[in-house]
Amino acid sequence: MPTALTQTNLPKLAHRGKVRDIYDAGDVLLFVATDRISAFDVVLPNGIPEKGVVLNELSRFWFERTRHVVPNHYLAMGTDTAKVSKYFPALPHEVARRAMLVKKVKPVLVECVVRGYLAGSAWSEYKKSGMIGGMPAPKGLKESQRLEQPLFTPTTKAQVGHDQNILMGEVERLAGKELAAELKRLTLAVYNWGHEYALTKGVIIADTKFEFGMDGATVYLIDEVLTPDSSRFWDSKKYEAGRAQEPMDKQFVRDWLNQSGWNKEPPSPSLPPEIVEQTVKTYKDVYHRLTGQALG
Repeated sequence: MPTALTQTNLPKLAHRGKVRDIYDAGDVLLFVATDRISAFDVVLPNGIPEKGVVLNELSRFWFERTRHVVPNHYLAMGTDTAKVSKYFPALPHEVARRAMLVKKVKPVLVECVVRGYLAGSAWSEYKKSGMIGGMPAPKGLKESQRLEQPLFTPTTKAQVGHDQNILMGEVERLAGKELAAELKRLTLAVYNWGHEYALTKGVIIADTKFEFGMDGATVYLIDEVLTPDSSRFWDSKKYEAGRAQEPMDKQFVRDWLNQSGWNKEPPSPSLPPEIVEQTVKTYKDVYHRLTGQALG
């Protein structure tokens, strides 16, 4: 499937994100997870085959299993012709496999990041300043160490450029004090539930990010949930604090880009074929580990 959709029987594109195309049909939206891949907030020149299918199917898996924690915007998969054809007739199969019909809600413009382990940019920040997400942290922590309690470390949701870390006070300014507290509560609740479930499958969810939307006073979990694009996954059997862990997620691509000497500003270099192939394998493997199913 191409990384950009050009099918003429789809309505006008409402929004193009880094990896998702969104089509508007009034009270519902069609979220299409393309095969595009981004890193360091830059969309890379070449995509990852079947990546959009993995993100779409895995998000559905989590949406269906976390409804008891928080409502979400998921209505139907793109392949559910009976439900989708009312809004999007004759959806091309390769689009449908990557598509999800969702309830239209008003997005909250905050990236709700949660960290259960000290890794990635949080580890870099901690080594430099002794803080995590701009907040003081205990001394003597090791790389990849599990934190005593997961931390809510939100960021801005930049339309262009890089997301920026923000403190809870800024979330309260952007969303209001009551909603900010609810975003933090729900972020930690979904992460904790997902983390405990994933451990039963031999997978550690080290950190992740969620997005939320509003319909009236109701908060909905939206976009994608606990995918290898939005989360840091490790093999629990290979886990050992005090060192970097073998990635089971997009970190594999980030590591290659870091070693390439790229300055993290567009344009980025193209991924070589062997990195693309390994990324496809990694995404499909973690999907199988978490769901117990092979990708259809």
